[in-house]
Amino acid sequence: MKKSKYIWRYPENPTFSEEFNGLLNEKKISPLIGKLLWQRGIHTAEQLEGFLAPTLESLHDPYLIHDMDKAVERIQQAIEQGERILVYGDYDADGITSTTVMKEALELIGGEVDYFLPNRFVHGYGPNLTVFKEKIEEGIQLVVTVDNGVAGHEAVAFAQEQGVDVIITDHHELPEELPDAFAVIHPKHPEGMYPFPDLAGVGVAFKVASALLGEVPVEFLDLVSIGTIADLVSLTGENRALVQLGLKMIQSGDRIGLDALIHSAGLKKDGLSEENIGFAIGPRLNALGRLGEAAPGVELMTTFDEEQAMEIAAFIEEKNTERKTIVDTITTEAFELLDPNDQIHVLAQKGWHEGVLGIVAGRIMQETGKPAIVLTIDEAGESAKGSGRSVSALNLYEALNEIRDLFTHFGGHHMAAGMTLPVENIEKIRTHLADYIERNQLDLSQGQELIIDEVLTIEATTIPFIDQLKLLAPFGTDNPMPSFAYKQVRAVDVRQIGAAQNHLKLQLTDGSANLDVIAFQMGKEAKEFSDIPCSIAGKLSINEWNGNKKPQLMAEDYAIEELQLFDLRGRTNQQQEIPTDQTIFVYFQKESIKLIKGETANTIHFTTVEQFFTETQELIIEQLVFVDCPDDMKDMKQLITRSEVSRIYIMGLSTDEAYLNGMGTRDQYSKLYALIRKQEKIDIRYKLKAVAQFLNIQEKLLIFMIQVFFDLGFVTIEDGVLRNVPAPENHPLTESTVYQKRLKQIKIEEFLLYSDRKALLQWLLNEEEK
Repeated sequence: MKKSKYIWRYPENPTFSEEFNGLLNEKKISPLIGKLLWQRGIHTAEQLEGFLAPTLESLHDPYLIHDMDKAVERIQQAIEQGERILVYGDYDADGITSTTVMKEALELIGGEVDYFLPNRFVHGYGPNLTVFKEKIEEGIQLVVTVDNGVAGHEAVAFAQEQGVDVIITDHHELPEELPDAFAVIHPKHPEGMYPFPDLAGVGVAFKVASALLGEVPVEFLDLVSIGTIADLVSLTGENRALVQLGLKMIQSGDRIGLDALIHSAGLKKDGLSEENIGFAIGPRLNALGRLGEAAPGVELMTTFDEEQAMEIAAFIEEKNTERKTIVDTITTEAFELLDPNDQIHVLAQKGWHEGVLGIVAGRIMQETGKPAIVLTIDEAGESAKGSGRSVSALNLYEALNEIRDLFTHFGGHHMAAGMTLPVENIEKIRTHLADYIERNQLDLSQGQELIIDEVLTIEATTIPFIDQLKLLAPFGTDNPMPSFAYKQVRAVDVRQIGAAQNHLKLQLTDGSANLDVIAFQMGKEAKEFSDIPCSIAGKLSINEWNGNKKPQLMAEDYAIEELQLFDLRGRTNQQQEIPTDQTIFVYFQKESIKLIKGETANTIHFTTVEQFFTETQELIIEQLVFVDCPDDMKDMKQLITRSEVSRIYIMGLSTDEAYLNGMGTRDQYSKLYALIRKQEKIDIRYKLKAVAQFLNIQEKLLIFMIQVFFDLGFVTIEDGVLRNVPAPENHPLTESTVYQKRLKQIKIEEFLLYSDRKALLQWLLNEEEK
């Protein structure tokens, strides 16, 4: 049995209205796609049209946002009077695109514009008092923030005191008290009437640009789509429209810098998707601010020089590669520090690059299913700074907000948090979080949820169906790409792929049809898939190669409900890593203990079934590892059935190698007996090897043959010295109990060590005894 990594949730089957059914038929949309639309809140003709084909007319009036009229009037006044305007941005992709939109909009109406993107390591996030002072001294007369500002009380207050107005445009959570700025442009402002609260920072900047220009500036929609996707805001409502329209603008537009970035990322402009932006373009822009200055991102997006664009794009590519290397290194180091018993991972170390710790925390959370906080400690060993990522069961912000006084700086939301704190408080955080989980009776062992939109058959997974799924795109937050489950299917042709064998390629089959599957980062789990039924969930795509198209599932999770048998017989298979948690290694022969290598958790020498269960009654057992072969297969079967384990590993090591060496031939026994009759005594402690070579009998077989002679009274053995008995009673070899035991051992080894895996599994699952 293999438990799924996530908790699979299935939405209720909706009942469509007749009107909606009619709409689906009219637009030739399949009922299953209709179900997905209905689950996404699309119930009417108007909603369906707006969802499938948004237009500029579907965008909301920017003047519905609080203070928009006031801000526009002040900016126009500044331009008329020739004032110098500073656009103060942020260092991520949303901040870069927001800054570009605002800068270009102001320049279009004649503004004298400077821009500044803070360095996260020098200036931190949001309005920085020192920077504001410097810029005002340099002659800035109006500041417009983008993608930040609502938490910048000190810097904003200073500017206003100096007679420099500050217009805040932001989308982050509003604090209880807002800065005393000239204007606060925010879609969630309680005094505003804006109908869509979830704009990204670039979306808010775009609304200001629309108001300033008196029309929708479609040439900025490319930037709006990038910032909106990269900032992971809700891809519903107006954001969906902005992204859909923006993706079209990217394909038809001529922004030189963006084209260069797309090319350097190895993408094609034609057909660029939200997935390309989310996994390639956004991370490249974010890499700038994670490692240093983000300003080159604005330079790239505003340049008209192709050569400069190519140079900046190449620089960004270098930074992104550097970012990946740093993330991989820190992730590896962080995983080495993990304690699997911790409910929340709080990791801290000197030398970790603070710009990527959120990514690392996210990777740990995804891999372990547990919340993670990753901190870097400064050289003095006094302060720690980093990020946390959580699962849906734990509101990380609420949990940490209870001990806000332990932090120098702290902020975040349900699923993520950023913090700076004295090093001595790290352990206090660990203790508090453990207490918080216990006090609130939170169960973090269940993992995160995976919403399964539908259980499909392989036969129903067709290219036309996957093509229709594109009607739901662009996918993102609150409009995820659908996940489908396949139940009671079998995995065949399972292969590890990739340079490091990190991934899996396999086929699902139900006996009548097959489906290709790619499972990223599951390379180590190849042995989990075998000839027993499994359930697997993932997202569908079309794999196109040499003009051929095939449906393909990108696996997210899988589960196996039946007993699993792992075949570790043979030297190569024994190198496989065995999980030690809730595992017992069983050996039947005392000498087999020396064959077990590495950490083995609980190890038991089996004597009787009752002894085994007496020794293990306090243990939770999920896995049994059979190191060697039993004297009686019934014992092995009882251990499996009575312990109700879900996973069996068979190593099948044999010190005697009875099946390989056999019982010995009549001729071999005659030669041995003849030698014994000729010798007064044989010191088998030291001469055994020489005797084996002289008789040309394998050493282990020779030991067995001597034991048979001893058992029948043909020889005596004392202190390792063998002597013949002058006139022994005549007995056939088969009367020896040692001989009979060997016969049984050979039969057991023949089945247990040399049957194919399928036969072993069949024996384990039925009542047949061996």
